[in-house]
Amino acid sequence: MNGVLIIMILILLIPLYAAWKDDDIWQTMLAFASVATKTSIMILVISVLRDDWMIGVVGVLILSVGNASLMLLAHILKRLNE
Repeated sequence: MNGVLIIMILILLIPLYAAWKDDDIWQTMLAFASVATKTSIMILVISVLRDDWMIGVVGVLILSVGNASLMLLAHILKRLNE
């Protein structure tokens, strides 16, 4: 279980490294969306392994609400650049 979590954390760092090298705001926002999605999947895996469904509910909320707010921010930034 620890090995799987370590691999998931290393995979989580890949989009952050790609966004760090690029100055484009859209690449950075996509990296943060990817991190939010991967983090919520990690929370869901941990909740299933621990058989704790309250943690799973938090993971589902992060998965559904977190990306929606990021897309709203993307549209606001797009309007400001026009």
